[in-house]
Amino acid sequence: MRLLPFFAVALLPLNGALGEKNNINWQPWSDSVFTLAKKEGRFVLLDLGTIWCHWCHVMDEVTYKDPKVMELIRSHYVAVRVDADARLDLSNRYEDYGWPATIVFGADKSEIVKRRGYIPPSEMASMLQAIVNDPTPGPSVVTEADLTPSNKAGLAAEGRTALRQVLIDAYDHDNQGWGKAQKWLDWEIVEYCMAEASRGDKELEHMARETLAAQLNLLDPVWGGIYQYSTDGDWQHPHFEKIMQIQAEDLRIYAEAYALWQDKAYLQAAKKIRGYLKNFLSSPEGAFYTSQDADLVPGEHGAEYFQLNDAGRRQLGVPRIDMHVYALENGLAINALATLYSVTAEQNDLDDAIRAANWIIAHRAIPGGGFHHAEEDSGGPYLGDTLYMGRAFLALYTVTADRQWLGRAEEAMQFISADFRADIGYLTSAGPAELKWRPQVDENVGVARWANLLHHYTGKAEYGQIAEHAMRFLAAPGVADRRGFLVAGILLADREIATAPLHLVIVGRKSDFAAGALFAAALKQPVVYKRVEWWDPSEGPLPNSDVQYPEVKQAAAFLCTDRSCSPPIFSPDKMTKLAVSRPGE
Repeated sequence: MRLLPFFAVALLPLNGALGEKNNINWQPWSDSVFTLAKKEGRFVLLDLGTIWCHWCHVMDEVTYKDPKVMELIRSHYVAVRVDADARLDLSNRYEDYGWPATIVFGADKSEIVKRRGYIPPSEMASMLQAIVNDPTPGPSVVTEADLTPSNKAGLAAEGRTALRQVLIDAYDHDNQGWGKAQKWLDWEIVEYCMAEASRGDKELEHMARETLAAQLNLLDPVWGGIYQYSTDGDWQHPHFEKIMQIQAEDLRIYAEAYALWQDKAYLQAAKKIRGYLKNFLSSPEGAFYTSQDADLVPGEHGAEYFQLNDAGRRQLGVPRIDMHVYALENGLAINALATLYSVTAEQNDLDDAIRAANWIIAHRAIPGGGFHHAEEDSGGPYLGDTLYMGRAFLALYTVTADRQWLGRAEEAMQFISADFRADIGYLTSAGPAELKWRPQVDENVGVARWANLLHHYTGKAEYGQIAEHAMRFLAAPGVADRRGFLVAGILLADREIATAPLHLVIVGRKSDFAAGALFAAALKQPVVYKRVEWWDPSEGPLPNSDVQYPEVKQAAAFLCTDRSCSPPIFSPDKMTKLAVSRPGE
């Protein structure tokens, strides 16, 4: 284990991270807890949190150390504690309630109460006693309506217009960004706005750029990395945890925004996040860790600590790093580094992405193309691990033109189709159905968009069908309605499935410097939805030979839409001008 100077880090299970200094006998999640509850006439109390979560620490230090709360739990409950980052099935099931999330079940696995966030001791004691007195499900438990897939793999025109208007109406013109009580950068919203801006939408461009600027308030000025979110309806009250998903997706979005608008502040932000990943969340072997805690001392808010400079912080210690290595988080990081490489051409970004990919392949791969979440899965395998590693492989193929990565992307997609497909959409877990699992929207957006792009790269109809199956869930009645303003992913999937990506192909040998320069320029094109390939005739036909390119005496680029292709382009600058003028075709 490599430790930076003064690091106070540890690889702890959630029980250790949140405290075991009380008399509650916390159990891991399994069917056996319900067997025990039934045998002893108890309820099951699920405490679902994360290692990085400030309010999880507070609840453990305050609520679960209260004598009355402890006595009620010891007398009437089987107490279960779960790290939401480790159990993606439970995390996705209860994502609307955390973190921490408190779920109480009957011994028959029926839900009785679902509560979001910190619960003070007196309120917790009252709730626990009320359940003992009357175990009837409370108002937080609402019967979930059956889902019926849409009869078409896309949104109706009126539905598309309505979702777009939801997005516009939800924008906070006074404080920038989306969301009222909490502020954060939603990647899919900004990506959708960038796509619309490239088609000439100035209103959404303005919203995206205001949000990108506001998010810089959550960029740690000392160590880099992005804080999770800000409270109080503005961008000045951050919660200081740093989660890999936020680091990776913000890194990706700032890189894409720089490619589109050439604002150096975006590139600087991307590089600061990249530096944080390198210095804090990278393992000695090259894989990536999961998160960094918000608190130096569990349960104590870190505002004063994070105002210190580097030396001042290190003198006190460094908040704990969660050193679990999950395939999902590594897939996110690899994809982000590949995106950064596409706009900077800095070789170390690509090298680190490939190093992490090879580590995950060596240590997390499942025969058939899938991936375990951790060294040992509980409840898995999970869709997210194979989904985000597969997306990362396609990104690596795009930036390297090395066909081994396209092959791995295909294997991952085939594993998903075989193991996670349900009657409607794709399920989070292929493990035992301990509870009633339902498709999760973000994962199905990811499947739809990645499978669709893979369809265009390979020409294989099966991947288009996978994308359409996910889209029929996303377009199902009631699915978008539950999302509030978080509908941009559905809009992106709908748009992309209905259109072909901008297609840029370099024709020439990979040993040819001129062909390499054209390929680098193609990667930098400021188009969110694109397919970039390098055809070296010595390697045989492209995986999808949907266009027959003429023989040329010197390296050339071709820019194609679903309606036409350009004449051969020999200059990187000319290719850039042509791509910018045609992204909306």
